[in-house]
Amino acid sequence: MDFLRSIAIAASGLKAQAGRIRVISENLANADSTAAKPGGDPYRRKIATFQHKLDRELEADTVALGRVAKDKTPFKSRYEPGNPGADATGNVKLPNVDPLVEQMDMRQAQRSYEANLNVIGATRRMLSRTIEILRA
Repeated sequence: MDFLRSIAIAASGLKAQAGRIRVISENLANADSTAAKPGGDPYRRKIATFQHKLDRELEADTVALGRVAKDKTPFKSRYEPGNPGADATGNVKLPNVDPLVEQMDMRQAQRSYEANLNVIGATRRMLSRTIEILRA
């Protein structure tokens, strides 16, 4: 049962990090988007949160992707009077997405994903060795 518990915990981590990677990918895809209408707001960065879940069947603490929150930091602006999204002064609001921060977050999520994957692999190897020992 402990093997199943460790695999379930690692699988919940995989799923949560995959959701986080999707949110980060959306942020990166919209890093250069501007508002379609003058004075409108551009894309607002999203932040993935995690929540604790109790798996009653396995009696194990797991993690899940929680609410995806909007980042409240202010938008950047750039002077582009020819842009259709420019306001009366010629400034265009830009998303509050910093590609460097998103890339660092993506790398951290990727490493967490790989760590959970390694836990599953190690658990499978231990389970296989246990079966081999029992057969002998």
